[in-house]
Amino acid sequence: MMMLRKIISNIIPSVLFCMLLTAATAQDLHYSQYFNAPLFVNPANTGFDPTHDYRVGGNYRDQWPSLGSPYQTMGVWGDVQLFNDRFENGWVGLGGSIMKDAAGSGSLTSTRGIVSVAYHQVLGLNSLLSGGFGIGMVNKRVDLNKLTFNSQWNGQFFDSQTISNEPFNFSSIYYLDLQAGVNYAYFASDNVYLNAGFSITHLNHPKESFYATDNLVDQLPFRYTAFLNSNIKIDNLWILNPNLYVSKMSTAWEVVAGMNASRNLSGDGSNQLILGLYYRSNDALIPMVGYQLNDLKITVNYDATISSLGAYNGTMGGYELSIIKSGFYGGGDKLSKATKCPKAVSF
Repeated sequence: MMMLRKIISNIIPSVLFCMLLTAATAQDLHYSQYFNAPLFVNPANTGFDPTHDYRVGGNYRDQWPSLGSPYQTMGVWGDVQLFNDRFENGWVGLGGSIMKDAAGSGSLTSTRGIVSVAYHQVLGLNSLLSGGFGIGMVNKRVDLNKLTFNSQWNGQFFDSQTISNEPFNFSSIYYLDLQAGVNYAYFASDNVYLNAGFSITHLNHPKESFYATDNLVDQLPFRYTAFLNSNIKIDNLWILNPNLYVSKMSTAWEVVAGMNASRNLSGDGSNQLILGLYYRSNDALIPMVGYQLNDLKITVNYDATISSLGAYNGTMGGYELSIIKSGFYGGGDKLSKATKCPKAVSF
């Protein structure tokens, strides 16, 4: 029995590593709270916040901790509005983000830094069209010393001193990554707001491989992302935010749908309770709770696995934390902000 456990404990890291290499050409990283990582979703979101001049945020995700080697994703981001005084009916958004992901026993790590810019143009009295572009540098690395392979099995144990004969040529790679997107927002009234966006990542089809190969299969396919979002204000007590997120990369799909709602606790909107529930197709049910104090918002969610993986991880899909701080230049506030955009839904 001890021998069987040793075999399994050495095989699993290699299997997970191979799965991760395959996933690199299937689907990128993701957040359940995608709406709280706007620059990650679409570069056209850069500088798109009608009620503030700037935003900074942080996200942390711990996925599948019960499987022994959790997938940890973390990132920080920020954006600002620029040239409001230069354009009569528009402005420029400038932002950047850094994201890191560590996965599996082989310490497969991805680190990416992206700078994005967007232009936002007011259309008429109640519409806004935005276009954005992002350019980033990505580093992926793996600790090959933490992996064992079937060729290293000597009949009794895995001998790490035996050459694996795996055709690795790199343990760390770098590549340039390009992305672009558009957004459209419609402000139907002071109580109803709608917007939709579409973006494409890996525009330059960067090569991602630790092997000494030069095949088209090593090139990352386009990742297509779309979202629908709305804010509906009810009696100055609730703002309902139903939304839908769809992402496709190669044959992999991710669909997240649900709603969060903000409850006005103070009358002026300075204190808000946030409750939400989402569903990731064929994967997880995602309850969410949060609190907003003035311009600081903190939300947490838990992914409860409802797929067949739940039999192995005890439905413990993982948890996620998001923190966002918004603000104004020169000590301004929401009431004094001179915005060209139609009035956003807020308390």
